[in-house]
Amino acid sequence: MEVESQKLEPVAMKLIWELCMKPLLFGQNSDDAVVKVEKKKLESVLDVYEARLSESKYLGGDSFSLADMHTVPTIKFLMDTQIKQVFDARPCVSAWVADIMSRPACVKVFGVPAC
Repeated sequence: MEVESQKLEPVAMKLIWELCMKPLLFGQNSDDAVVKVEKKKLESVLDVYEARLSESKYLGGDSFSLADMHTVPTIKFLMDTQIKQVFDARPCVSAWVADIMSRPACVKVFGVPAC
């Protein structure tokens, strides 16, 4: 979870703020310059995830764990934005997202799979 809290979350939270919260909650436009910079950072983080997920089904190994669960809310927000393409561009990450978001608990919470 160290990677998620120190690498994924800071980048993802900025993107969620710009692409979800500002427009939906405050009626403000996203700052395209911020989105561009943070998208590039997210690509770097997801490159690490892609390498990891090419070796195992989940972040922590072959079993679903807290490391994967910790990412679910963040990923759910991002899957509903243009940033989904960054995840989709990485086959192992894309398969992992589809897997974790289709877990029964996620479907129950979100209503339908995010992907």
